[in-house]
Amino acid sequence: MSTHLNAQHPSQQYLRYPEEDHAASLQANPELVGRWLKGWALARDTAQPVAAHGGWRVDVGWPEQKARYVFPGLLPDIAELAHSINEPWIFLKTCTSAAALQAMLPAHWIIQRPGYMMTLAASMPEAPDLPAGYKLDIALTQSISTVRVLTTEDEVAASGRIVLVDGLAIYDSIETQAAHQRRGLGRVLMKQLETIAAEHGIHGGGLVATPQGRALYASLGWELHSLYSTAVIQAPA
Repeated sequence: MSTHLNAQHPSQQYLRYPEEDHAASLQANPELVGRWLKGWALARDTAQPVAAHGGWRVDVGWPEQKARYVFPGLLPDIAELAHSINEPWIFLKTCTSAAALQAMLPAHWIIQRPGYMMTLAASMPEAPDLPAGYKLDIALTQSISTVRVLTTEDEVAASGRIVLVDGLAIYDSIETQAAHQRRGLGRVLMKQLETIAAEHGIHGGGLVATPQGRALYASLGWELHSLYSTAVIQAPA
């Protein structure tokens, strides 16, 4: 469930997932996307989003992500913006299908693996107990709370965090290490994060899932809100 995105060349075939045609027709709620992005920026300690080109710009400031533009849909301004950018590591992120986004972009933009914006409208099912050999480490702050599943040797097996923004819990950086997957740790982690949000009176949630994470979240009651596609100009190797 890593949040890292792997680039693929535009000439590659898009991977297709169950219900993709239906998912492509879903329209994202701009207010929800804006709250999610605000929470993402808080969780990653970047500049806050500012309005730009009908969506938002975040000056991220990382070596391989200088900035990101995020749009709640396939807006006409995206094509003009894409043609005006030539420097690497500027990301365009849009709540639409990868194919629809790519059709608007010059050839030097690289489409990355698909993402899925998801929402939690009801309480998750009860999580199983932690397997033997694991323990929880929970750090609570006023705005950002982190849950880690540790081994008895204090190795991080799974981790994630939530940011509470405008009545919504934004789930971020949810990840189970490969050596510890298929043991129910992700379910325990997500339930702990939900419990923290509920203790603050917040029962709705939002996140962007990878293809691997989408199945877990769906099993926990999360619903697909929209597709979430990404493009970037990468620096030459």
